[in-house]
Amino acid sequence: MPFPKAVLWDMDGVLADTSQLHFKTWERVLIEYGIPFDRHKFHRIYGLKNQDLLPLLAGKPLDPSWMDWISDQKELTYRQSLPGLLPLPGVKNWLRRFKSWGWKQAVASSAPIENVESLVEILKFRDYFDALVTPGDLPGKPDPAVFLKASRLLDIPARSCIVIEDSIPGIEAAMKASMRIIAVTTTNPPEALTQADIVVETMDQLTINQVESLF
Repeated sequence: MPFPKAVLWDMDGVLADTSQLHFKTWERVLIEYGIPFDRHKFHRIYGLKNQDLLPLLAGKPLDPSWMDWISDQKELTYRQSLPGLLPLPGVKNWLRRFKSWGWKQAVASSAPIENVESLVEILKFRDYFDALVTPGDLPGKPDPAVFLKASRLLDIPARSCIVIEDSIPGIEAAMKASMRIIAVTTTNPPEALTQADIVVETMDQLTINQVESLF
């Protein structure tokens, strides 16, 4: 596989299982402000940008400044809960392997950049990544913007990028970007992830032959 390649890692549910932390922090903040929240609603919003998920939960348009404020409250609480978090099985081994192959790597997440920086530092993964990419003012997943942004920053064409995802919006975004997809079943059952090229329960089940088959 001589031509340059890149691996774009989603963060939540891929590098580490953060779903319980997200659920608890959203539950605490939203219920306090009168927005009903439960596991079913959490599953619907998982993988979306905060500015997209809050109107969906409220069932109506919301003031942008209020959304920014409530999002800041939630994410600060979330980051305070991160210390002690461990990576998911197989992640570190594959980070090392991709780096040894000379492949570029980036986090490409819908999360705020502060969350990405905090989690990567806590997991001690920063040295593996050439870029930490979030949408910023661009649309969030399922729009492909964050993956295409990562492709540009790494200077690797989309067709030579592998996306590692756990969410349905993330897989849809990767498909729209015409990238290869490895899905892990951290937050969704295998039957919900059939649009991915490869589906594994955890990254330690992924084989070199499977990765080579993508190209």
